[in-house]
Amino acid sequence: MAWTWRFEKSDGTEVEPVVTPEEFTTQGDAESWIGEHWRDLLGGGADQVTLSEDGTKIYGPMPLDAEG
Repeated sequence: MAWTWRFEKSDGTEVEPVVTPEEFTTQGDAESWIGEHWRDLLGGGADQVTLSEDGTKIYGPMPLDAEG
């Protein structure tokens, strides 16, 4: 299984992240990574993220800005 993040503007347009993610083997690893890097991602132009497992959307879009 591969867990991946999609990085988007608030309108759903995909953007390149300023921090390059890896493919994660567990949901927990993916969520820990986003918890460590969300500020950099937000500052780099991503407004929201979506988590997928093997191409299947699990949840999202989730705003990176707590007030969003």
